Amino acid sequence: MIDFTDGDFLQDPYPTLNRVREETPLFSKVDEDGTVRWFLTRYDDVFKALRDRRLGRVPEPVMTRAEVGLPPLRPEWKPYYDLERWSLLMLEPPDHRRLRQPVFRAFTPKRIEGLRPDITRLAERLLSNPASAGTFDLLGDFARPFSVGVIAGLLGVPSEAERLFLDWSHRIVKMYELHTTEEQAAAAVRASEEFDRWCRELIEAKREDPGDDLVTALCMPDDEGDALSDDEIVSTIVLLLNAGHEATVNALGNGTVALLSTEGAWDALSDGVVEPAVVVEEMIRYDPPLQLFERWVLADDVSYGGRSFSRGEKIALLFGSANRDPRHFPSPDDFIVGRGDASHVTFGGGIHSCIGAPLARMELSIAITQMVETMPALHLAAAPVRDEAFVIHGYGAVQLEA
Repeated sequence: MIDFTDGDFLQDPYPTLNRVREETPLFSKVDEDGTVRWFLTRYDDVFKALRDRRLGRVPEPVMTRAEVGLPPLRPEWKPYYDLERWSLLMLEPPDHRRLRQPVFRAFTPKRIEGLRPDITRLAERLLSNPASAGTFDLLGDFARPFSVGVIAGLLGVPSEAERLFLDWSHRIVKMYELHTTEEQAAAAVRASEEFDRWCRELIEAKREDPGDDLVTALCMPDDEGDALSDDEIVSTIVLLLNAGHEATVNALGNGTVALLSTEGAWDALSDGVVEPAVVVEEMIRYDPPLQLFERWVLADDVSYGGRSFSRGEKIALLFGSANRDPRHFPSPDDFIVGRGDASHVTFGGGIHSCIGAPLARMELSIAITQMVETMPALHLAAAPVRDEAFVIHGYGAVQLEA
């Protein structure tokens, strides 16, 4: 029902997603490995599935790969698999709970709010040159260094390494797409090897010279004397760096394009008619940076979209489709700058909800606040072009004029 490689679809998936959602609550496609993936299209199903403990991110808690029809892991991709092995996104309890706790302690509301002055200064500094230069690329000149700088500061990562893990992240996230070429996979594997070595050197440096940062906290035993392994710490660092900037960059790019393309929206923001925090919710609902999230059925007699699923089947949740469902959001295809509805599914739900959501919301709010203050007449300088990807959904460049 959907060709996820079609160029027109990748540029603007919403007309197709809307059509399919209104035709059916779910549909299936056969993956390249021969397994069947079922796609949920409607808000209520996606919302419930995110919180359903009968569904899991990986089948291994109750089934082997062979039992669900998956081929053996490819040995040449081992560096990538190793990097993902202890990622919170790929774990279920009790391992998920054990690894999430030290990360959760670093994302307390008090600690996040304490970052506001530094994040504001970073945004001001990065926007000072574009504001005086006139035309600039929102993503390359601001969003990427901004989001990477924020997460690097939280983790305690040297600023000179920021360009390295931008490159590593861009290569690795290609593995999350529905279709990955052999060339992209090979590049992701090389990036995984490089990222792994860098993380292990960072871990050793933090143990020798601890700081007040998240990586140091991950390296230290908890109150009971239990400590994470180096493999677990590496996976966690990579997840936080990748997720901590990819989603924010694309949310800022997608949302700013929507703001500037909607008559009166930027003026409502710059005139103070609507608060930045309210605008942010519409930015991330209207055009979410993550379009798909997968779950495996871990129990029998699970039903969604009018169909009963058996243990071992795979379900894909279409976030962009759910966020445009008229059963939940009135006039969902309209960017309503003051809507402020935070019930969107952009940050997921259940145990795999985005742990960095409060930080992402604050980053986006600060970013658009500073953009309005420094460039109140901001407008699109050229039509933005999407990346040729679906799952990680964003633009290649967004040319703006101050």
